[in-house]
Amino acid sequence: MSLSIDQLHPLVLNVGLAVHNADWNWQHVNSPFMRMYYVTEGTAQVKLPDGVQILRPDHLYWIPAFTNHSYICNSYFCHYYIHIYEEPSPDGDILDEWDFPIEIPACEIDLALIKRLCDINPHMVLPQSDPSTYDNDSTLMQNLLRNKQRAWCDKVESRGIVFQLLSRFIKQAQSKAKVGDDRIGHALHYIRRHIHEDIDLNTLADVTCLSKDHFIRLFKKEMGVTPQKYITQKKIERAQLILVTDDMPIKGVADMLAFEDYSYFNRVFKKLTGKTPLEYRSSFY
Repeated sequence: MSLSIDQLHPLVLNVGLAVHNADWNWQHVNSPFMRMYYVTEGTAQVKLPDGVQILRPDHLYWIPAFTNHSYICNSYFCHYYIHIYEEPSPDGDILDEWDFPIEIPACEIDLALIKRLCDINPHMVLPQSDPSTYDNDSTLMQNLLRNKQRAWCDKVESRGIVFQLLSRFIKQAQSKAKVGDDRIGHALHYIRRHIHEDIDLNTLADVTCLSKDHFIRLFKKEMGVTPQKYITQKKIERAQLILVTDDMPIKGVADMLAFEDYSYFNRVFKKLTGKTPLEYRSSFY
């Protein structure tokens, strides 16, 4: 897949140094932004859907947006944190197109880069480590506004640093569109680029140069779900992001994602997230 760096718009929400003494224990954290950690001393653990990841010194860690996870810290632990929000692009969420490694060894220059990021963004330090104090809609909007109001030189330098740190993970990332059959890869890319539209299965079949029935069978074989279920899942993930970063009426969110039936949007949202759109948005306040 050919991607341009111009399509990637990462914004720094928070960055700073955190020192803990067995007091970094938060349960069921789930945020609309990505987290990057650089551990300097001690160890801790992150419980992820796929298992427990031990956090070790001199390593970088990545937690994707909308990943339910918990922190376990039983001793001294010191780390730098960077919260990154990907500004929506007409071409889709670029970082969402990749599966990043959770852990990578840090490069010699990484610590200096993160310290510099802290130096030019002193106002982005978290006042508390408890996610409930910053992981909410109002704080997210304040951080986004603060990011955009910075001096242009700081924006340029900050983005350059984030690009360098992201490149460490991208180097070892696997494209989510890299499936066994390239035709399905083309379909996945089309879905991501047209997630705000009513995506017709006949169109996807044309994209893959297959009959509709053959396309549906091949898609389910490669992805484990039908194309319609996959499209719905991706639309609801986008709805989650919009609900916590925009004050758009819920019906407007449904319309934006081409859900013609507002009641159906509410039902499928609750089925996939366990909450109605209103309950989901309210949980971030």
